[in-house]
Amino acid sequence: MLRKLLLSSAIALALSACGERAATEPTMPATAQTPATPAQDQNPLLVASTLPFQAPPFDKIKDGDYQPAIEEGMRAHLAEVRKIADNPEPATFANTFEALERSGELLTRASTIFFSMTSANTNPTLQAAEEALAPKLAEHSDAIHLDPALFARVKSVYDQRDALGLTPEQKTVVEHTYDNFVRAGAQLDDAHKAELRKLNSEESSLSTAFSNKLLAAGNAGGVFVTDKAKLDGMDEGAIAAAADAAKAAGKDGQWLLALQNTTQQPVLGSLQDRALREQVMAASTGRAEKGDGNDTRATVQRLAELRARKAELLGFPNYAAYAIADQMAGTPEVALKLLTDTVPAATARARSELAKIQAVVDAQKGGFTAGAADWDFYAEQVRKAEFDLDESQVRPYFELDRVLKDGVFFAANQLYGITAKERKDIPVYHPDVRVFDIMDADGKQLALFYLDPFKRDSKQGGAWMGNFVEQDGLTGTIPVVYNVENFTKPAAGQPALLSFDDVTTLFHEFGHALHGFFSKTTYPSVAGTNVPRDFVEFPSQFNEHWALDPKVFANYAKHHQTGEAMPQALVDKIVKARTFNQGYATTEYLAAALLDLSWHMLPANDARREVDAFEQQSLEKYKVNLAAVPPRYRSSYFSHIWGGGYAAGYYAYFGAEVLDHDAFQWFREHGGLTRENGQVFRDKILSIGHSRDLAAAYREFRGKDPSVQPLLEFRGLK
Repeated sequence: MLRKLLLSSAIALALSACGERAATEPTMPATAQTPATPAQDQNPLLVASTLPFQAPPFDKIKDGDYQPAIEEGMRAHLAEVRKIADNPEPATFANTFEALERSGELLTRASTIFFSMTSANTNPTLQAAEEALAPKLAEHSDAIHLDPALFARVKSVYDQRDALGLTPEQKTVVEHTYDNFVRAGAQLDDAHKAELRKLNSEESSLSTAFSNKLLAAGNAGGVFVTDKAKLDGMDEGAIAAAADAAKAAGKDGQWLLALQNTTQQPVLGSLQDRALREQVMAASTGRAEKGDGNDTRATVQRLAELRARKAELLGFPNYAAYAIADQMAGTPEVALKLLTDTVPAATARARSELAKIQAVVDAQKGGFTAGAADWDFYAEQVRKAEFDLDESQVRPYFELDRVLKDGVFFAANQLYGITAKERKDIPVYHPDVRVFDIMDADGKQLALFYLDPFKRDSKQGGAWMGNFVEQDGLTGTIPVVYNVENFTKPAAGQPALLSFDDVTTLFHEFGHALHGFFSKTTYPSVAGTNVPRDFVEFPSQFNEHWALDPKVFANYAKHHQTGEAMPQALVDKIVKARTFNQGYATTEYLAAALLDLSWHMLPANDARREVDAFEQQSLEKYKVNLAAVPPRYRSSYFSHIWGGGYAAGYYAYFGAEVLDHDAFQWFREHGGLTRENGQVFRDKILSIGHSRDLAAAYREFRGKDPSVQPLLEFRGLK
């Protein structure tokens, strides 16, 4: 299953020439920095953390600290950038590019922690601050990127880059920074710059509003059940967790089937009651389309218009062309072909899977045509019949802590030599969060790692990785990285048992974390995961492969009560069944990815579309309109593209999947899970960030361009 790293759209819009160093306000006055007020003196975000590795002091930070710290950070950053722009000395790499890389320390610190919290542990106070800050951060970015004096200095160095004796990484920084300025509108005339500022401000505000509406819609969209008998099919642990969720929502004595972010809901695979399954599916697909204050469709419609016009201003035929121009794909046509070439095989496989499901329904004299709400329930029966594999059989062998320590951490040790040790002295933002020291093979501290595993109402759906502190070769700062998941929290006293899909998610997100841990660049703008969207998912998806490696699997797949290893017969069934239901999984993904491109390939003169009608037309156009296989995300709750920074970029999972399967084939050819192989992958892929051309880096690692064949074979589509 495809997953992602989520980035705050507000941060994405505020990125400046200095990578993660954000930017603010419509002009850049040469005034001195505003002095801190007495109240600000008490704000822990205004000074560097004294905790190990500058870990956030969550025990001291209050909700009210974020907005003033970010606003002060914007003021300080503008003053720093003003000095760079007004420097009377000729522009050099050191006094312009490196100076930009060093700027914005306060803003980076405060905004990074803030947006991590608005995704993982938000509340009305933080949401209000986020909505207030979003347009200011967009204005801040524009104030920097649209400043002619600063751009003149950037361009001066860029034009001379081949004659300055720059290192390869420095040259890359120059080229990326220059491109960022151009893509942000630095070459526009004053009138068009003014229009672009307005578009950016509105887009930032609407993206934030979308995320907040969707979180509220998801929390309000869960299904309450008053009759326990209707939960037949769910295991007792899941029923107890549903009772706890209902009690927390003020409905003691009921059961709450909460919604996860995708269209399909995990509970649909076990519920015997068809009417309840259909109720859950309807709640899922209609969560943000109820015509109330949480209806996102007007926001979606307007965001599509704004982006199309922004692309037109910047000289592109549509937003997808703008967004993909600096990605590995290069053009939306390349991304589109990658997806549409797979549609025939995926949909044919999905139809054959549906036929098997319908056969089970008919054999049981169900008397109905199987639909989307029935798929997982009956697919589980098909899987059990074909592979003698039942999800309830495997969960007892996947206890969260064992999977983490004896699976995820073990695989990383075998490949890269790193170890993880939990520590309790670092403050966390929620009691569920855990912290680990990550030590390198030589015993030196490599990173600090936070894990936030369980679903809660204050957390956005999905799973993602991020940094509280970015690796920075200029200052010697090591990364402080977090992973966030949305696993079902067990009832008190019960073990956290995972599905194999959850296990894969844990490996996936830790793959992103490894990409952050191993970053070894000088400049933070090209560090770690600051790479194109269609490359950023490569290390994470690659790391999923180790979940089924025989040595790794045997080390963690042990019964949570007895400690006994999973019987080999059951292991074999899991391996044999790995291509099961891939027609569905691939088609639901393709439908969402094509929907994303459809919205963002609209030209500015034809971008205003009625959401539901346009969605249906797009699915029909690309022949992914299978009634029983809805898109993984519908337009109204597609958080990746409207609030998560992946606009016109959801195709990237498939592009990165080509790389990850091809890279895993290299490991097979060279002996699999070994320290030697891991070191090669670390040195040539995981440590380089975006300090060089990534296509060339991959060819250097692999010895050739990637092939799509391993991916198609893995998915059973070839």
